[in-house]
Amino acid sequence: MHPHEVALVTGGGKGIGKEIAGRLAAHGLTVYRGARNPEQGGAAGPNIRPVRLDVTDEASVAAAVEAIEAETGRLDVLVNNAGITSEWGLRTTDFTAAHLREVYEVNVFGVVTMISACLPLLRRSPNPRVVNLSSGLASLTLLSDPEISLPTEGFLAYSSSKAALNALTLLYAETLRADGIKVNAVSPGMVPTDQNAGAPFPRGHRTVAEGAAVPVLLATVPADGPSGVFRGPDSLEDVIPW
Repeated sequence: MHPHEVALVTGGGKGIGKEIAGRLAAHGLTVYRGARNPEQGGAAGPNIRPVRLDVTDEASVAAAVEAIEAETGRLDVLVNNAGITSEWGLRTTDFTAAHLREVYEVNVFGVVTMISACLPLLRRSPNPRVVNLSSGLASLTLLSDPEISLPTEGFLAYSSSKAALNALTLLYAETLRADGIKVNAVSPGMVPTDQNAGAPFPRGHRTVAEGAAVPVLLATVPADGPSGVFRGPDSLEDVIPW
């Protein structure tokens, strides 16, 4: 579907990130599967190239981007999938700034580091796309709706960091529109992954394949596709309020 295009997926060694990387490779893209341990994702496959990548380490990010530039000279898709949450069981009032700082390093500052590093390569693409993995827990509209029962305890760091990511998405989308770079946010829904393994609530029944579906759709939109939207978890028609 997209021959000769190049994608980079952060947090690609397991879970939803690994699934996204595999699906993009199946579409014909050359996919750099970024992970702190590049061997984590197992067998790479013909279109997948494991690359060491820690989004909190600028030297690691620079080395990965330099490797992509040397091998392909361009980047068509950046999927900012890497994300963490704080330890489960904390009440909102038990969170400290240190808890938030740790989560923001990956979920917010890591995304800024990735986009900044990848912009020169994205600008060489005729159809550059950036996909940010967000969450329904980032929606201020949903969080403030008394009719909707969203879990809030234990989510101060995660929810607020993803809300910040949504703001980044909108600001980057507007700023980069002139460059033709589309920047979108997506919620994969509740998928049981390592990230929520200790969650004191139902972890969801969605498979990683279901969670990866809309991120892959946004990663493969045509040049006239949307930018600055928040979609998921089941289809591109599922509009999530900011």
